[in-house]
Amino acid sequence: MADSPFPRSPTSIGDFVVTVNPASSIPHYEQLRVQLLDAVASGSIAAGAKLPTVRGLADSLGLAPNTVARSYRELERDAVIETRGRAGTFVAPSGDATHRQAQDAAAAFAARIRQLRLDPGAALELVRAALR
Repeated sequence: MADSPFPRSPTSIGDFVVTVNPASSIPHYEQLRVQLLDAVASGSIAAGAKLPTVRGLADSLGLAPNTVARSYRELERDAVIETRGRAGTFVAPSGDATHRQAQDAAAAFAARIRQLRLDPGAALELVRAALR
């Protein structure tokens, strides 16, 4: 199956369909993480929605449980989802927290630029270069 150009079995989470393409150069955990992040950001998976168990999602996608667990860990680290012990894994009540985290990082960067007395235009060029 790893040589197949087709995605593995699509799996629904509510109305959202998750797929993993084994032919992609993007690691499976990252494909899953990005799809879940995008679904939460767009509202396709609502804040507070319960996600499938790691084992359940792994089985339905044909992935190793550790692959799904890694995606979930990274999303939890970024406060997009939260694990509530035996109750399961849920989309955080605030939904996608990445935008807020980016704003916080930008504010911290701007404060440091002011401390360093750098020109804002030069600071923006540094950011553009770092994002390439």
